[in-house]
Amino acid sequence: MTRTRWTADDVPDQTGRTAVVTGGNTGLGFEAARILAQHGAAVVIACRNAAKAASAADRLRALAPGAAISTVPLDQASLASVRAAAAELRARHERIDLLVNNAGALGAAERRVTVDGFEATFATNHLGVFALTGLVLDRLLAAPGSRVVTLSSLTHRWAAVDLDDLQSERRYRRDAVYSASKLANLMFAYELQRRLAAAGAATASLAAHPGQSRTEFTRDLGAVQRLVYSDRARALTGWAMQDRAVGVLGAVRAAVDPGAAGGEHYGPSGPLGLTGHPVLTATSARSRDTAAQRRLWAASEELTGVRYPLGQLAA
Repeated sequence: MTRTRWTADDVPDQTGRTAVVTGGNTGLGFEAARILAQHGAAVVIACRNAAKAASAADRLRALAPGAAISTVPLDQASLASVRAAAAELRARHERIDLLVNNAGALGAAERRVTVDGFEATFATNHLGVFALTGLVLDRLLAAPGSRVVTLSSLTHRWAAVDLDDLQSERRYRRDAVYSASKLANLMFAYELQRRLAAAGAATASLAAHPGQSRTEFTRDLGAVQRLVYSDRARALTGWAMQDRAVGVLGAVRAAVDPGAAGGEHYGPSGPLGLTGHPVLTATSARSRDTAAQRRLWAASEELTGVRYPLGQLAA
């Protein structure tokens, strides 16, 4: 009987491939790392807490015996940390086959700035992703068929990126700033794909969202919201929330499905995109605005100082 839904059983053999998963120590990132490791990939967990990364690596080795698991310190809220992580990855690996940009933050109730002076949510969720990807892009370009997968969110649908106030200096509201950062993730993924294609690169950029998944991502929310997202509320919220092992499948499919292509977006198949196994899904008109994508890209280059090595490839 032919199966009608994409599952972890559909993941092709990943032996010989190297996958970097940011935020791979917990939640969706850990599930992505687990699935890739269990299918033969050498997995690098990149996260800011060394002890948590080491613990996650040990758990992965137990779940995927024989898999090559390593860690790299990475705090996406710090450009210095991003540059150090990229340098370590480039020193260790001549090629990277998969980069899963999973790490992110919900942000604080009050506006905060990073050590670089950027609004913290935008810096962590977008600028850190932009910088890391650009700094290891040469290693991705060295791997035929490599992919960059950037995780977004359903919340991008009602978001807007204020290109004249990227640091939310005029107005800060946590939910709006988070949603805007997730929209920025999509704009980045699509603009990256267009630039890769124009340069004739064999690397592809895709995006995904996990729907409503139970993870530790909500740990900074209030007590009621944490309860709603917890296993204790499963009987009431099961229709609208799914386990992380299913929620992550959109990102995994974007990373490894031979039929997936650059510029595509994968998310749950169920009503409103909240739950279900992954299918090709549409995103908002704002996420597809090419003029806005280019403006965001130019601003990201200026803020991070990172330039993508695609011009020479195109020439």
